[in-house]
Amino acid sequence: MTTKQERQGAIRRLVQDSHLSTQADLAEALHRQGIEAVQATVSRDIAQLGLVKVRNGNGKLIYALPGAADLRRLEQLASALRSWAHGITPTGHLVVIHTRRGYAAALADAIDEAELPDVAGTIAGDNTIVVAVREGSAAAELADQLGHIEGAS
Repeated sequence: MTTKQERQGAIRRLVQDSHLSTQADLAEALHRQGIEAVQATVSRDIAQLGLVKVRNGNGKLIYALPGAADLRRLEQLASALRSWAHGITPTGHLVVIHTRRGYAAALADAIDEAELPDVAGTIAGDNTIVVAVREGSAAAELADQLGHIEGAS
């Protein structure tokens, strides 16, 4: 049985040494190292480690270890999500986030400022945000990531 610290250490090494672009890629790489982890566990680890997506030399988005500015933006987003999000629902190529009345614009700003690579942009009403997911990304994975960011810190 692998501990959380061992698994997250392996994830850090894999992200530094490999070009992994999806949670499935990361889970498969862990499996090749003899570490079994389901997608939900990998998603939580990504959020807890603060992994970010960056473009590699070929323009493909891959996971990377965060820098200080990335961590600060993610902490601000986590705080905003905890304070204002009441529901996160993926649908098609969109993620819909419900807030208390009057808080959608502030949360949408926090999402935009976090510069998540899977987010193309946000549209905010009074209590609802529509997050457009970038081409090649999955709304369900983004909703899961936002949910784990909300629970992190």
